[in-house]
Amino acid sequence: IEAGGTEAALIENEVTYFKEAQRLREKYSSEINIPIGFECDWIRPSSLTWIHNSLARLPFDFFIGSVHHVHTIPIDYDVPLYQKAREIAGATDEKLFEDYFDAQLAMLKALNPPVVGHFDLIRLKSDDPERSFKQWPAVWEKILRNLDYVAGYGGILELNSASLRKGMSEPYPKAEICKVDSKFRTLQAKREGPNDFRHG
Repeated sequence: IEAGGTEAALIENEVTYFKEAQRLREKYSSEINIPIGFECDWIRPSSLTWIHNSLARLPFDFFIGSVHHVHTIPIDYDVPLYQKAREIAGATDEKLFEDYFDAQLAMLKALNPPVVGHFDLIRLKSDDPERSFKQWPAVWEKILRNLDYVAGYGGILELNSASLRKGMSEPYPKAEICKVDSKFRTLQAKREGPNDFRHG
C-alpha cells in the first residue's frame, strides 16, 4: 500500500493465490500433500492488523513470519536502502544487526509464527555477509535469545537457499546458527519461485 497499491488489490491478489494453490493441491492430491501458506512481512507493530486480517480471511495451513524492514526501511532490496537503515541504527552493521534481531523478536512475540523465515536475512547487503555473528557478542546474544523464544513455543526455522544465488556461501540461517542446539532446528527447505529449484 505504501508503494502505491491498494488494500483491495492486495486482498484480490491474496484470494487469487489461494484459489490457485487449492486448484494445484486438488490436481496433485494423489501424488503429494501441498499445505497452503504465505509469508508475512513484519514492518512495524501495526503490521499485526494486516497479518491477522489475512489469517482470518482464508483458511491457510500455516504462515511464515519474516522481517525485511528495520526502522521501516527495506534491508534486503538494495545497498542504498540498507545503508539508510544502517545510518538510522547507529551507522554500523553491528548496530543494525542488533536492531534487526530486536525487530525479529517483536514479530516473534506478536505472532508466534509456525515457521520463521530467513532468520538472518540482515547479512545480505552488509559489508561482510560471511562474517561470523560471534564476532559481535551483543548480536550473538540476541540471536540466542530469539532462538530460545522460537524453541519455547515450538516454532521452526526455514532453511532458505535464496542466499546462494545471491552470492553467499551459506543459506539462511548460517551453519553457526543451525549448530546452536538441535531443539532449535526442524528445518524446512524453501524455494522462492519455480526457477529456484536448482539450489538445494
